Amino acid sequence: MLALKNVEVVYDDVILVLKGLSLEVPDGKIVALLGSNGAGKTTTLLTIAGVLPVLAGELSVLGAPVPAGKPYRVARRGLSFVPDDRGLFFSLTVAENLRVASKSRGPDTAAVLEYFPALAPRLRVRAGLLSGGEQQMLALGRALVRRPKALLVDEMSLGLAPVIVERLMPILRRLADEQGITILMVEQHVQIALEVADRAYVLQHGELVLEGEARELAARRDVLLESYLGDAALEMGQEAPATPV
Repeated sequence: MLALKNVEVVYDDVILVLKGLSLEVPDGKIVALLGSNGAGKTTTLLTIAGVLPVLAGELSVLGAPVPAGKPYRVARRGLSFVPDDRGLFFSLTVAENLRVASKSRGPDTAAVLEYFPALAPRLRVRAGLLSGGEQQMLALGRALVRRPKALLVDEMSLGLAPVIVERLMPILRRLADEQGITILMVEQHVQIALEVADRAYVLQHGELVLEGEARELAARRDVLLESYLGDAALEMGQEAPATPV
């Protein structure tokens, strides 16, 4: 569903951010993209979405190349993107946010509430008045009403309490298992991500340094710790700086 082969991406025609990155996300599976701050995780998502151009290599999304600078074309194929800032219209209500995101005249609100029942009593509340967890539910709900074939999720846990993250992360697993949605997620809560993912890739400075089945990587704490943190002075499970690149 999503495939990168030797992809290179440059910022400002000078800074090489992705350096020959290759990864695949199979149909209906969840892949976690891990790495410390500045590793190139969000850059990877923006490239897949068609926001950033590919300098070299091959990029395929839902069976076709990605036209740089035209993310709307990729979205029309069935790709949805939940950014780290959630991308909500804060002056609109929950119901209005869902309506705006829907490709039809009326969104399937019932389907959204099946996964996020906490939003049911908040449908007429403006998004800006929701809690952080409720806003993240709405962001995922907005993606869901578009009936995506593939979903990119950037730092779903950003700014949320661990207990909220533990409630939301399994919903991604349900979306993959019940609806067959292919998911690539960037996440700093490594252990929680590996609990729901099928496979994981670890980036360092724009390069792939480790990959494998999620369960195997979760069991190899020593190898994952070294590859994930590199020279950073963070401990496993500690949240990294809030603004990934």
